[in-house]
Amino acid sequence: MNYPLGEYEKDTITSKSGKKLKDITLEEVRNGNVTAEDIKISKETLMKQGQVCRENDNPIMAENMERASELVDVPDDVILKMYNKLRPNRATYEELVLMAQELLEKYKAPRCAKMVLEAAEIYKKRGVLL
Repeated sequence: MNYPLGEYEKDTITSKSGKKLKDITLEEVRNGNVTAEDIKISKETLMKQGQVCRENDNPIMAENMERASELVDVPDDVILKMYNKLRPNRATYEELVLMAQELLEKYKAPRCAKMVLEAAEIYKKRGVLL
């Protein structure tokens, strides 16, 4: 895999909508042929970025990319709600556990669910839960 992906993998990278990166141009935007969905990143692209990170000895960044790939299909309003709940003193332990459950069961996001459960445990130890 050659990095940067946008330069070397233009023919294989697609957006969330399936549009190829090479087909997302300023001219296509001006012509009204590119929608907001066309510029959202796909799970596959995030996984490819994770692969590049692993190949370059950056496993922590690879894990971040893999978690991000799980969030592609989570609605923006749900992500914002979760973000707010993950701030210190914004949720109860039970709310965080339910959030993790939702991530796992509804959105099939096991890495993200695990991270939320880890945060819940740390918040509990530090006393930063409601």
